[in-house]
Amino acid sequence: MYIDSAKKQELFEKYGKSTTDTGSAESQIALFSFRINHLTGHLRKNQKDFNTERALKMLVGKRRRLLDYLIKVDITRYRAIIKELGIRK
Repeated sequence: MYIDSAKKQELFEKYGKSTTDTGSAESQIALFSFRINHLTGHLRKNQKDFNTERALKMLVGKRRRLLDYLIKVDITRYRAIIKELGIRK
């Protein structure tokens, strides 16, 4: 698999509060962004892989919902994660 537990812990440590912080919105957004980038690269090589395309759209929707939640709850956390990951609306 393209992401192992060590890489996940690294993402959670960098964007979450600790290596075991898997529930915070920031750590989930970072994980979704990593997976989205991986699937985007896969789809550039395999344009007719429609199952992966569907999975990518679902991941983008999940990330969007989490970002919308962060806007409502705490705008400073939203701006920080957008800036760190290089995501724009």
